[in-house]
Amino acid sequence: MQGIERSIVLWCPDWPVHAAAAEAGLDGSGPIALVEHGLVHACSPAARAAGVKRGLKVREAQSRCASLVVLPLEPAVDARRFEPLLAALEAGIPTVQVVRPGLVVVRAAGPARFFGGEEAAAGEAIHLLEGAGATGVRAGVADGPFTAEQAARCADPIRIVPPGGGAAFLAPLPVSLLGMPRLTALLARLGVRTLGRLAALPEESVRDRFGPEGAAAHRVAAGLDPRRVAPRTVPADRDRRQAFEPPLERIDQIAFGLKRTAEAFIQALAADLLVCTGLTIELVPDRGAPHRRTWLHPRSFTPLDVIDRVRWQLAGAELAAPVALVVLHPESVDAAAHHEEGLWGGGPGERVHHALSRVQSLLGHEAVLTVGIGGGRLAADRVVLAPWGEARAPERRADAPWPGRLPGFAPTAVLPGRPAVAVQDPAGRPVEIDGRGAISGPPAVLAVPGAAPTRVEAWAGPWPLEERWWDAAAAVRLHRMQVACADGSAWLLTVEDGAWRAEARYD
Repeated sequence: MQGIERSIVLWCPDWPVHAAAAEAGLDGSGPIALVEHGLVHACSPAARAAGVKRGLKVREAQSRCASLVVLPLEPAVDARRFEPLLAALEAGIPTVQVVRPGLVVVRAAGPARFFGGEEAAAGEAIHLLEGAGATGVRAGVADGPFTAEQAARCADPIRIVPPGGGAAFLAPLPVSLLGMPRLTALLARLGVRTLGRLAALPEESVRDRFGPEGAAAHRVAAGLDPRRVAPRTVPADRDRRQAFEPPLERIDQIAFGLKRTAEAFIQALAADLLVCTGLTIELVPDRGAPHRRTWLHPRSFTPLDVIDRVRWQLAGAELAAPVALVVLHPESVDAAAHHEEGLWGGGPGERVHHALSRVQSLLGHEAVLTVGIGGGRLAADRVVLAPWGEARAPERRADAPWPGRLPGFAPTAVLPGRPAVAVQDPAGRPVEIDGRGAISGPPAVLAVPGAAPTRVEAWAGPWPLEERWWDAAAAVRLHRMQVACADGSAWLLTVEDGAWRAEARYD
């Protein structure tokens, strides 16, 4: 029928049971049940023959079959065990969509033309799967994936529903197969228990009563499944590996041995019009645990940048043995068009990047740092330093609520070591703040080390801060004050135990 795509569905019955049995090294012909949340999710034919079925509690299932082997349901095992079968199928028929491990859909048109008919294409697909280790594979061919799946479930081994025959084939099947529990429960209460009864209802009435979900169910029941096969795209393996035999210890030897691998790594991405903006390097020693680290780049990696990151990681890693393998993995990539130079070159930003990268290559990764803002109440707590080109997430989020943090703009410069300063009132006496936050007199003069005393023209505060009072080693109890001076400078000051310090400066 026009607009409805012919589909081939391939079904491996009881695939989760086969995968779990193979993972556990068991014979899949015995009674086996897979359990999730204390209930049987799937079981083998031998278990079903003994009365075990989906939905039973484990105790009930074991009472029906004393020799039942109970295994946990592990979707990751299902997917991993099914991947070699998919690879074998895609080697002969590329248009494959995975519904779930053990159930796939293939667009029928291309394989049918190539193999000489739909039955021949379905037979070839079964042959490919069984050649990779599957057993008892069934195939259904029909208009749309839903009808083809139902055909596969009742076929042994191939069932072909002719074009336009989907409605008649689906008519006696229960509405529960639609996979819409709320809708099918309501339909059953209304006496509509088969797909044929649902398809016989006027489409407009179903849409008006049940909405878009009901309209979609009506089309499927009438054999007019509009879904089309969306073949999966297998991600390309862009990793590059360099093995060393014998393993190497010296950094310069490893860096030299990686030169061609790094060039091939970047060139392979460039061939797909991509650049690498995030790189994961894995150092695998001859013995002991591997060392992994992800590096980011403000622009994109060049072969020389890759070698530099390997050198820096080797210098900082504590490996138990010489390096036997280095793996380069592109953690994030971007379109090369976004990183092309402008018509007149890269401009000042590009020159700054090359200069800073050159300093890093000479002095090390931590030699050039950039500043970010994190969370905290003190200005020093909010400073986050990261090496040039690396986006380092702050340990404490800046956008989280921080009661007691000073509002407004952040200071321009946070002073390392918080140098001691002197604050005097108009009479020349030191300004003091008692435990209740009362100030002894208005600040009039500020003396900062290395500069002449200057007159205070405006001030605000003091604001108390007390945090981590339960931890004597990390407790903070102080007052903060902002002052603006006659020389144009502005300061964030703290006083703790009677001592004044300059925490930061505003410019």
